[in-house]
Amino acid sequence: MSSKTLEKLTVAKFGGTSVADFQAMQRCVKIIKNDPATRLVVVSASSGVTNSLVRLGQENVSSEERADTLANIRKIQFNIIEHLTNQATFTDEIETLLSLLNQAAEQQAQQYSAKNADEILSFGERMSSMLFAQVMRMEGLPGVSFDVRQVMKTNSLYGKAVVDIEELKVNCANLLQEKLTDQVVVTQGFIGQDGLGCTTTLGRGGSDYSAALLAEALNADNLAVWTDVVGIYTTDPRITSHARPIKEISFGEAAEMATFGAKILHPATLIPAMRHNIPVFVGSSKEPEKGGTYIQKQVESRPTYRSIALRREQTLVTVKSPAMLHASGFLAKVFSILAKHELSVDLITTSEISVALTFDNPPGSTQAQLTDQVIKELGQLSQVKVENGLSLVAVIGNNLHNAQGTTSTIFNTIEDSSVRMICQGASKHNLCFLVNENQANGVVEQLHQRLFA
Repeated sequence: MSSKTLEKLTVAKFGGTSVADFQAMQRCVKIIKNDPATRLVVVSASSGVTNSLVRLGQENVSSEERADTLANIRKIQFNIIEHLTNQATFTDEIETLLSLLNQAAEQQAQQYSAKNADEILSFGERMSSMLFAQVMRMEGLPGVSFDVRQVMKTNSLYGKAVVDIEELKVNCANLLQEKLTDQVVVTQGFIGQDGLGCTTTLGRGGSDYSAALLAEALNADNLAVWTDVVGIYTTDPRITSHARPIKEISFGEAAEMATFGAKILHPATLIPAMRHNIPVFVGSSKEPEKGGTYIQKQVESRPTYRSIALRREQTLVTVKSPAMLHASGFLAKVFSILAKHELSVDLITTSEISVALTFDNPPGSTQAQLTDQVIKELGQLSQVKVENGLSLVAVIGNNLHNAQGTTSTIFNTIEDSSVRMICQGASKHNLCFLVNENQANGVVEQLHQRLFA
């Protein structure tokens, strides 16, 4: 069968909870069967595995903790294997991978390296994709596991590698496209390979981004992201029971939500989809019959308020110097330091003699985003103040910069809360501010009651 006969292509991505165990994988296979256009499946590591791998990739892990962590990973994999046919074959393959993982973890304990941390983190997806392909075959779907590192080439920025998009397109055309015509291909999210042949990762949550890049490279018609919730909600349902699912949302709104804390999508996921206008569906692999959220260029309604996102673990850095007053080039010096350390700023506000910057410091990171060296170099320019224990609240919507009464409505609602920083105007889709972590849930709940009641 020629690749030209593949009339439609859906790329499906299944997250960690969707491939957590054998029964979860079976549910995913049913979803694939219900959409014959699904020919490429991108999987995360089984739930719980990545957290263990993150720990193995860090410094100062004792031999006892390493053994316990490896035992936990083994248990998760073998709880799946015990339901498979050809158990002996997959037992041998998983044991081989676990042995390689143990070697990498021992080496990491002796001498930390970011390159080795990426190698360690890759094992979760490598194991889950292999097992998922077998579950598909058992359920009557012809399928094969494919090593995404053959096509996903990156630079050597370990921990947050950058993909060579043009090379990915060429590689997909040469190595992957034809495989999709008569079988379902299962591959790994999150990982790639640099020019030295070393494994890289695209950053925590990069499986969504991997799927979007592959969808773009293969000119897919749709990207389906299957997770553990029924689409995207007006806010995190764990914060308020009044949160409700959103039927459809524009690319711009969804991008703001992902950027400012919504856990459903990796922030970079929508960029490839927007470039090629590929509709994205987000739904629950546990309850696919309940539908989900469609993210696309055109939507029927564009309400003023669409959602409220919350991002925890924020660091606020204030750089203050009288030298800024009527001086040129000061901000350039600040950002040159940040660029040298490859740090990305989320929000920024300025006054005549100070600039305030926020940095994301997500839990599970193997390396601190804002190091003592960065603070030291900034301190050579001016006085530096670092504040932790903050959360970023983002009100997402449409034309918020022009909507009458938006600012007063929001801040009158939370007048009893301490707001540390406000940022509005850079985007018509959001209004952002920082609050103390211990006030964050209450602020979101109050705002949701006011804006979405």
